[in-house]
Amino acid sequence: MAYLFVHFKEKNTPDGEQVYFGISRDGFIWQAVNNSQPMLWSYFGDKGVRDMTITRTTAGKYVILATDLSLSYGMKGRYQGSWQRIKELGSQQLVKWESRDLMIWSMQEMKTVADGDLGCVWAPDIIYDRKRKDYVVHWSAPSAASWYMKMGIYYNRTKDFKRFSKPQLLYEKTDTSVIDSAIYEEDGKYYLFVKSDSNPETIILLTAAEITGPYERVQAFDECMAHLEQGQYEAPTVIKLKDGRWYLFLDYYGAKTAEGHGYVPFVADSLASGRFEPCKEAFSFPYGFKHGTIIEIAEEEYERLAAYGAEVSAS
Repeated sequence: MAYLFVHFKEKNTPDGEQVYFGISRDGFIWQAVNNSQPMLWSYFGDKGVRDMTITRTTAGKYVILATDLSLSYGMKGRYQGSWQRIKELGSQQLVKWESRDLMIWSMQEMKTVADGDLGCVWAPDIIYDRKRKDYVVHWSAPSAASWYMKMGIYYNRTKDFKRFSKPQLLYEKTDTSVIDSAIYEEDGKYYLFVKSDSNPETIILLTAAEITGPYERVQAFDECMAHLEQGQYEAPTVIKLKDGRWYLFLDYYGAKTAEGHGYVPFVADSLASGRFEPCKEAFSFPYGFKHGTIIEIAEEEYERLAAYGAEVSAS
């Protein structure tokens, strides 16, 4: 067993807002794939992608979904330097790729998941619903009812990533926006990590008996995270590593320089406990990287991806 991290880069140029792969045997020490160059490029929509997620379907396919947004191309032009304009005018589509082997990928597709009552779609994530035998694709968006000011978490259902149900509200926080959702299952219960924009301005954890809620706060997690500096962490991704514990990786964006940005690990014996503590394991990545998802891959898949980078550098 090994691990794949699908993410984008901490850069201000268009090549940063593309799909990058990192691989690791232990989940902590990572190496770049493809000589630190993008594995996939976005040529449609905003021509840039951010906040990507990946899943392996029950049919054996890998699916990547990503936010259709390029600040490099659009912030000074279409969006005129305004995040509010992005919320109102940004894409209601997600970018999608599929693969059988993580090496050969389908042509980029654009999938509409929002509707006229919502604004720009951000930060998709995917969880398989074993009860209904379909996938819940959840993401952040502002609503027209809030004048595109307040973000909530919405979801669609899909069996094939070709057709998506109408968007439904998954979770909203009454006092502020929430973004960057990630859902995991443990012992038949579901755990939702989100970034709260205030009260507190950091990650919160919620739990529910069903994937689509209703969700309630896990107070033990609030207590453990109370020491974190506010407004510095986002984009949670969680993986259960070989020792059986759960590792939460948070994207630290509070550094003074781009090189200082990156993920920070926390560890808990169980999701139910909510008690994540800073991890003592060294965590390293070969460059500044942003919002992504970690998944398990097979050893042979790790070897193919590692060799792909070696082949490119030797050519």
